Amino acid sequence: MTEYLKNPLSRADFERFLTLLPNPAAELVRKDKRFKELQLNEADYTTPETVVAVLLEHPELMQRPIIIRGERAVLARPGEMVEELLD
Repeated sequence: MTEYLKNPLSRADFERFLTLLPNPAAELVRKDKRFKELQLNEADYTTPETVVAVLLEHPELMQRPIIIRGERAVLARPGEMVEELLD
């Protein structure tokens, strides 16, 4: 378990997540209250490059938790998504 706000993730970390996750890159970015406070536009963060850029600048926007097992990963929200890794 990594405390990503105390020990920021690298560009390589985010790029690895995007290659392991079956989700579109945009789903790695939380579109929550903080996203709105920063006055960000969802349409601007759809490619792997733009997603990585925004998460490097604002790591608190990373959708979590991300569970990795071997060469597969899931965004474990809802928690039932972890079952996909166990199959």
